[in-house]
Formats: sequence, C-alpha cells, structure tokens
Amino acid sequence: MKQSRISRVVKILTTLQSGQKYSPGDLENILGVSRRTVFRDLKELQSIGVPYKYDNKNGGYSIDPAFFLPPLDLSLSEALSLLTLVHKMRNHLPLPFKNSALIAGLKIENNLPAHLHQYCQTTLKKTTISADRHASINLLDKLFGEIQSAIRKKRQLQIGYSSLFEKTHIDTVLHPYHLLYKNRSWYVLGYSQMHEAVRMFNLARFASVETMEKCFTDGDDFELCDFLGRAWALMPEGRLYNIDIRFAPKVAKNVAEVQWHSTQEIKWNKDGSVNLAFRVDGLSEIVWWILGYGDQVEVLKPAALRKMIAEKARLLLEAHR
Repeated sequence: MKQSRISRVVKILTTLQSGQKYSPGDLENILGVSRRTVFRDLKELQSIGVPYKYDNKNGGYSIDPAFFLPPLDLSLSEALSLLTLVHKMRNHLPLPFKNSALIAGLKIENNLPAHLHQYCQTTLKKTTISADRHASINLLDKLFGEIQSAIRKKRQLQIGYSSLFEKTHIDTVLHPYHLLYKNRSWYVLGYSQMHEAVRMFNLARFASVETMEKCFTDGDDFELCDFLGRAWALMPEGRLYNIDIRFAPKVAKNVAEVQWHSTQEIKWNKDGSVNLAFRVDGLSEIVWWILGYGDQVEVLKPAALRKMIAEKARLLLEAHR
C-alpha cells in the first residue's frame, strides 16, 4: 500500500528521533521509496522547522532527541482530539503558526504508545472535515505574532487600515487589547487614538503595522464580553430590542438546533413552526441573518425590524426584476 506524505514524514521523524545516524540509503530501505522521495520528505521536515542535521563524517542524518517531548500520559480521546485538530483542521481554519501546530502534533504522535498511535491513524484516515469559508489573510503568522507581542508587552501599534466604516484608508495609533476570531475573520480590539474610543479592526484589512517604542497603560480592565454585550455578532449599537421570529416547519428543526444567541428562547407551535426570541443590542446584523431564510421566516416583533426586512426585500425584488 502506498504511504501518504504525512505517514512518511512521521516515519522519518520516528526513525531520526532515536539519535542514531541514517544515510539516504538507509532511509530509502526503511521507507521503501526512491532517494528522490527521501530528499523531498527531508525538505518537508526542513520547511516545518524540524532541526535535523547531516553528519559529513558518518554520512548520516539525525535529530537531537531533546527536540521532542518526553512521553505524555494521554488518554485515547485526548490524543485523538489533538491530532484531529492538527491533521484535519490545520489547513481549514485561518490558524496562526500552522507549521508550529504540525510540529507539536508530530511530537505528540511520535510519543504515543503503539496501540494509541495505531488507533488514531486508523480513525483519522476515516475522518474528513470540510474547509470552512474565511477571510484570506496574507502573512497571518507575521501579523498575528506582531500584534500578539504588542498585546503582551503593552506596546502601541502604528497601523494603516482600509476602513469600511470610513470608506477610505486610515492611519491610527492603536493600543491593542485583545485578539478575536469570529464570523470567519480575525480581529484585534483596542483603543484607537484617531477615534478616541475602543474599536475593532479586521486583520485582513491591515495595510501596514509597526510596533512603536512607546507603551500604553490602559486596557487592563477590558473585557470582551462587556464590549460585545448583547450584539448579535460583533457590532453593539447601544439599544436593546426584544425580537420574536417565526420559522416555517420546513426550516424549523434546523434553526432550533443551533444556539444563535445567549438570550435565545424557543417555542414550538402546533403546526410544526417554531418561534425564536432574543434580546439583542442593535438590528443591523440580525437583518442579514433573517434574510438568509427567505420566505421561510417572518418577523413578529419589533415593528422596526419588520420594516427593515420589508425594505430590504423590496430592494431585492427591484434588483431582480
């Protein structure tokens, strides 16, 4: 049976972890592949930061055994959950430091007892996680690392930003407080000197970022839950609304299965429809969620939300005449 690339890389790691030196020919025999494939797999190790080395005197490769973790006492479910994240979700979510995550996973995998290792490999071969849609962020590791470091050291950031709210490019000094992944995008929250308020900035819209020498002293009492309050997603508007929405039987079960908001209450009707009630700060964000259900949903209250939905539907109809 043909081995997958990841299986071969793991096998090379396991082999070289012993501290002994193996020549390219040794690795060919162990893996059962061509010398060209051996060198390609070694290059893969190099790309993810594994510190293997070649000894010219002995003509062999080895890895410092200290690079790997000591054996870990993981249960089957603990090991499987970690390896599922590393192998099946690493490339499907915009996670920073993906290569580091892979290295960590390989270290754990290499130190599992044989029966756990075999169980995890067999299970993962039969598991698929489809890619999620998310905003593309070039150089995520560098941007995320710089912001993360500034948060930890309480250093100000000079940022250039393409603002949808201002509809133009802006430059501001930011006191970064918190990183957040939500609604398929990464955000940094902090005090913006330009706005003289705490604002949220999408990492995908950063044009530039520079860590300044100057530190900031505020932000120690910042709490994400307080900032977001009861917003539907990301944008509190400063006014609470009691919302009541009825979903038709065709979509009722699918809608009711999901906890959409912390204030959610569910009431089933005799005809198979369902009412969902929320207490939400602002209406703009929830409008777009409701419109996604088309003619299978009706807003019962408040009147202001009914009016917004009706107006959006009118404009949609005009656009498609």
